[in-house]
Amino acid sequence: MKIIYKIALLNVLFLVACGGGGDDSPEPPPPVPAPSATTLIFPEDNTECNEGQIINDTQSSVTFRWNASQNTDSYEVVIRNLNNGNITRRSVTATEAPIAILRGTPYAWSVISVANGTTETASSSESRFFNQGPGVENYAPFPALAVSPFRGETIASSTTVNLEWSGSDVDNDITSYEIFFGIDAEPITSLGSTEELTIDVSVTPGQIYFWRVITTDSAGNTSQSEIFQFRVA
Repeated sequence: MKIIYKIALLNVLFLVACGGGGDDSPEPPPPVPAPSATTLIFPEDNTECNEGQIINDTQSSVTFRWNASQNTDSYEVVIRNLNNGNITRRSVTATEAPIAILRGTPYAWSVISVANGTTETASSSESRFFNQGPGVENYAPFPALAVSPFRGETIASSTTVNLEWSGSDVDNDITSYEIFFGIDAEPITSLGSTEELTIDVSVTPGQIYFWRVITTDSAGNTSQSEIFQFRVA
């Protein structure tokens, strides 16, 4: 009997020591909430930025500012040179960042909200501006943006498509848009110039098309949009 009692007692001690008989595993941590998108403050959309600190003839330091967003630990500022497409990125924890950029150059910028513990992010809207340059009296228009068809869209089978775009200019003196359109990845066929923001084009079902817009202002300044692409089903 003593042997049986000792074995039973050892089994009880073993269960207690190893946590047997119950589930004491910790609760999993709650999921990290996704960050919210911020709203941009400065530079404002479609304006000339003339508040930068001049570094030299070609560069100035501009302090980009935005609002704090919920559930956010840091921000990534994304600045795109609209002349050459080069992108500058800067990660910060504050809601502003001084960044050196080229003078007399059009830019687009946005901010990505980031939270520790999750891969989810949130992006602000994008604003475009001209960084003031030395002796510039009239700025070139901003490159046009495709409205319809949007980039990479597949549209329903048709023989006619209405191209639509948007244009903007700090000086508000755009005079015309020249449209280049075709099946070549670098469209070279001009459809002519128009003061409107739309134009109808003939298409063939099953074909991929490319188009771009050259914007001209009253001073003869021009800007060239990106190449937009769409497919006809």
